[in-house]
Amino acid sequence: MKRILIVDDEKDLCDILSFNLRASGYDITTAYSAEEALEKMADKTFHLLLLDVMMDGMSGFELAQRLNHQVPIIFLTAKDAEDDMLKGFRLGADDYISKPFSVREVQARIKAVLARTSSTEEDILTYKGLSVNYSNKSVTIDGNAVALTRTEFELLALLMSEKGHIFSREDMIERIWPNDVVVTNRTVDVNITRIRKKIGPYAYCLATRQGYGYYFKSSKE
Repeated sequence: MKRILIVDDEKDLCDILSFNLRASGYDITTAYSAEEALEKMADKTFHLLLLDVMMDGMSGFELAQRLNHQVPIIFLTAKDAEDDMLKGFRLGADDYISKPFSVREVQARIKAVLARTSSTEEDILTYKGLSVNYSNKSVTIDGNAVALTRTEFELLALLMSEKGHIFSREDMIERIWPNDVVVTNRTVDVNITRIRKKIGPYAYCLATRQGYGYYFKSSKE
């Protein structure tokens, strides 16, 4: 699952983009300032930034300059002046969208940029002999295939993508299951139990923090 950080001081716009992009299968995080975006990026790796140019405090251009081509960027801006566009591209922009825009346009631009910038290595998560491949939706242990359902695969990939981060059951339901499906906390527990059985020697990695949720543990305790 591709991880996208939306950086814009317009909360309503962030909410609209978040809702529609999650429905398209992306893992979405939002930040309402460039400073907040830097904090989020210190804890999590992203495949793409949707970055507003004009914000209070640090501007989108300043943030892009700090990042120095570390991550693909699509600038979001109310301006469409040629000088602004050229400056954005010089600072590492992969695309540029002028407001107002349609959600379908944003989705198309994101798909195109990710197709150009994605690498095979980014699509594979590993921990010792356990490997999760986003591209072909496969899981292997020491090279041997492990048969997981789609839901089980997405849950394992989510936990492995942020090792040590605790996901509440509500977080996991929101990210993994469609909005029109009724899912209970018990459903999450059942799926985690099934994954543990299937990944055998790495079952300990899917750890529980009582009262909080699940996380991927990188060592036995």
